[in-house]
Amino acid sequence: MTTFYGPLAAPVHSSRCWLPGWPTLTLIVLAGIAVGAAPGCSPTADSAVGVAAERASDEVNLCVRIDRALAHARDGRLLDQRVTGAWQVVHGILAFGDELPLATAGGKTTALAWLLDGGALRGWRLRPGSQGVVATIEEGSTTGQGHPDQWIGYLAQCGLDGLSVDTPISVNGKLHTLRDLLSQAQADIRPGREATWTLMALSAWLPPESSWTSSDGRTWTIEDVVAMEAAADIDGAACGGCHRLFGLVQALAAHRAGANGSEQGSERGCWAEAEARIEACIEIARRHQQPDGSFSVHFFERPGTSADVFARLGATGHIFEFLVAALDDERLAEPWVTRAATRLVTLLEQTADVDVECGALYHAVHGLRLYRERVCGTAAE
Repeated sequence: MTTFYGPLAAPVHSSRCWLPGWPTLTLIVLAGIAVGAAPGCSPTADSAVGVAAERASDEVNLCVRIDRALAHARDGRLLDQRVTGAWQVVHGILAFGDELPLATAGGKTTALAWLLDGGALRGWRLRPGSQGVVATIEEGSTTGQGHPDQWIGYLAQCGLDGLSVDTPISVNGKLHTLRDLLSQAQADIRPGREATWTLMALSAWLPPESSWTSSDGRTWTIEDVVAMEAAADIDGAACGGCHRLFGLVQALAAHRAGANGSEQGSERGCWAEAEARIEACIEIARRHQQPDGSFSVHFFERPGTSADVFARLGATGHIFEFLVAALDDERLAEPWVTRAATRLVTLLEQTADVDVECGALYHAVHGLRLYRERVCGTAAE
């Protein structure tokens, strides 16, 4: 999964993912053909087989297109440690885990290994804290951590890549573990504080019944954090509330897994509130979906589209990522979701040869990777 990389010509302070200095990648857009029956006529056995074959072919074509788009996002937009900031790199790790390559002055490595080994990266600022390791918050930065516990929240998504709470990480030349970042997050949590990414890490790395005491003496449980996030604003939250919803989906899934499914469909308290917020936003996303399959550029607030392809990519990618995490297999196969996946791939193809804002890019890619794992199987192998 490597590729030649050349010099990048990007400004240092940017949130965009820039293309290396080599020829533009051209992606082939595979168009599906609609097949239908005349009104009032039942399809023959042969025509029914033909329709099924056409749908199967469309699914394979979509999976092939997804694979091409993912490969281009990973290798065709090679990040460079000398140019790119931590904000971009950590988003790339969210999308690709330990498969994300990173160019450095000493050659190519993987971005995840570079960070864990203490490699220098603009905006990657960690220091010892009172209860573990502090990741400095730089609100509004295009290179540093923009929200509390954003780094650990995204790193916690890499469990399938062998990353655990006990994974070693070098901080200022001293060896720690990711547990030190989690412990500091538990110590720093406060009522009313944004805990979206904190909840992602807690849900991934702690048992659902866990409790702890924060540095102000308050006792917390994961349920407390879920209740706080479920009651918080969606429309005014980061990226239209998609990250907040994603964290709630993760927490609810961990809760149900811990209960061995015995509470599914009969949640109480904060779990019922979380489920209600999630279900409501699923329906809003479906209702506000645009005719071309994209989602509203106003996220869950109201329907709307934009002539700006980057706005459509950002909104559709973020919402699609949440939906793939939230929907079960049956609902994920519904036509409106397939239309969204197809539109999202098309948006990535349309922007393949231009600079793209990294948050929009990598959240779209993360959603498509999750979708591909669940829907495509071996179809595109």
